[in-house]
Amino acid sequence: MPKSLLEQLPEIVAKGRQQAEKILESIESRHRVQLQTREIVLPAKDAAAHDWITSQNRQAQREGVFNPTQRTLIDPVQPGLSAAPEAPWTNRLIYGDNLLAMAALLAGDDTTPSLRGKVDLIYIDPPFDSKADYRTKVTLPGVELEQKPTVIEQFAYSDTWSDGTASYLAMITPRLILMRELLADTGSIYVHLDWHVVHYVKIVMDEVFGKTNFVNELIWHYRRWTAPAYNYQRLHDTLFWYAKNKERRLYNTVWVKPANEEKGRNESYELDEDGRLFRWQGLHGERYKIFRDEKGVHAGDVWDIAYIHPSAKERTDYATQKPEALLVRIIAAHTAQGNLVADFNGGSGTTAAVAEKLGRRWITTDLGKPACMIMRKRLIDQDAKPFLYQAIGDYQVEAARATLGRDFRIGDLSQIVLSLYGALPLSPEDSPQRNLGHVTAGGSKTLVLADSPNKLTGTATLKKAIAQRDTLLGGWDRVVVLGWNFEPSIGETITALNDERLEVLVIPPDLMDRLKKKGGLEKLRGSVRFSSLQYLTIWPVECVGCAVRTDEQHGAHGAPYEAATETLTVKLRNYVLLSPEAINLDEANRVKLQAIANAEPLALIEYWAVDPDYDGQVFRSVWQDYRGNTANDGDPLRVVTQATLTVPTKPDARRVCVRVVDVFGFEAEVVTAVAAA
Repeated sequence: MPKSLLEQLPEIVAKGRQQAEKILESIESRHRVQLQTREIVLPAKDAAAHDWITSQNRQAQREGVFNPTQRTLIDPVQPGLSAAPEAPWTNRLIYGDNLLAMAALLAGDDTTPSLRGKVDLIYIDPPFDSKADYRTKVTLPGVELEQKPTVIEQFAYSDTWSDGTASYLAMITPRLILMRELLADTGSIYVHLDWHVVHYVKIVMDEVFGKTNFVNELIWHYRRWTAPAYNYQRLHDTLFWYAKNKERRLYNTVWVKPANEEKGRNESYELDEDGRLFRWQGLHGERYKIFRDEKGVHAGDVWDIAYIHPSAKERTDYATQKPEALLVRIIAAHTAQGNLVADFNGGSGTTAAVAEKLGRRWITTDLGKPACMIMRKRLIDQDAKPFLYQAIGDYQVEAARATLGRDFRIGDLSQIVLSLYGALPLSPEDSPQRNLGHVTAGGSKTLVLADSPNKLTGTATLKKAIAQRDTLLGGWDRVVVLGWNFEPSIGETITALNDERLEVLVIPPDLMDRLKKKGGLEKLRGSVRFSSLQYLTIWPVECVGCAVRTDEQHGAHGAPYEAATETLTVKLRNYVLLSPEAINLDEANRVKLQAIANAEPLALIEYWAVDPDYDGQVFRSVWQDYRGNTANDGDPLRVVTQATLTVPTKPDARRVCVRVVDVFGFEAEVVTAVAAA
């Protein structure tokens, strides 16, 4: 007879501890997980952004430091609270598995030390129900597609978990342990759940944080549409508040207006000797006065906060979005301005949005690309301070370690990729790195190269592959290069090589997750598709004022001068989507997608950004446009196709980088040199 869930819980918690301990041990090793900055986002959503960087620098000079009270919500607890001193910090939006993200934050990197014991407040709103169907609706001009979740998202969210709630608890246990490691000694964590798993998670949290550190069970009560009459309406969620240790407290007292005052009734108030309305509050003889013109009463553990109205400005149409008012109450109660707030199930980005408005530092992560895109757009839309968009560095390597063991070698992974492509490996003498294979069919011989996941496939790799095709073992008819990650200019490189006997394909990014889920190589064989690259082209960048500056214009003997400016005009030309076969669509939706891709390829772009001075290392977006930003063109289903930027004159060569993200979350870049007018 199988064990009940309660009987399995001790084993689930024990295994979760072991998993967390291995991660904590690994952060001290040279193989520790790191974060890779994909974009430094400097929000400027206007189509005619004017000298953004210069204006921000001037503002900083005027004010000395950034003033966190700008563009904030009114702090409902202590409106006059002054900002705490801040060390250099940039907020972070992280795409990827939150277990790996937390491991990277605990490990630290060259630019940011470990955040162990540094987070003041954690709020998470994890998925409630493993049976949920997290399909994504993609609306394009004239058609609506329904995309199934990626395998990575399915593994995390959907009903592919073989053990149901037991697997859910196995997932959340090591994550809660790492969250505890990140919390400051005076920190608190809120876990937001509903009836599906709330009781089981309470037991796990008692084990992880200690029963004595449980502070409150809070009820979020909301009103919404009427339910059928076969049961009582479900009109609440549950939040558990745990503290890191017994020194638990509210940083700020939360006051709410008495219910009768909200309704405008005054009959319970009396008039005191000073002519002020008051009423008595308290039990067991401990009565005290609450004056009507004061803050209200100390909040209880049932919170009446309205659901998000369909027409509310904050609404993002994300299925599990929570109202800002809920997060305002939590963040204001537990933090001061400048404190650090984290949300490892970012969703629609409410935690980050509210933390930003209240002047708190923040980190948010999510496994879903649609969620990360919604968060990025939402933060840009509210004119957030610059933030980092990051991903798990060497994600495929980490996934391979999880599947193949910590001692795996890159050659082992290459052999798996070659096998799934259908290639037979070359001998170790001919392929010392174990990354070459061959396919022979119909009298044609094809050399296959599986590139490493911890490097960018680019010009050097392709030229080497062509040389091996022409010389290795007497030569081959053609060569196929299989890559995980690519240099931004890969499309231009392939075009410049102009080699019909070269093919470059993308290894599915969720390959290792699929391998782990299926339980072995043989079960996955025949179901993996290697896709063609998506790529972007732009028209030549126009520049007004790009002529070479003279010494006189730069100021005599290097004297400072008011910087001249130049105006760049960037126009999108074409976007070629990753093979539609690689996107998780059924056949009918795939046909619709192909029609749109053929007729209006730029309509597939969800977001694009420009770095007018790309250094080849980190993309700094100082101009952005995205679908739904109707300030520029009034069209919610299309981005504008032209950007105009006014930037300080650059005396030497300028390289402009343009990045696009399509409606499925795939990215493409193009880098171009700008000539003087």
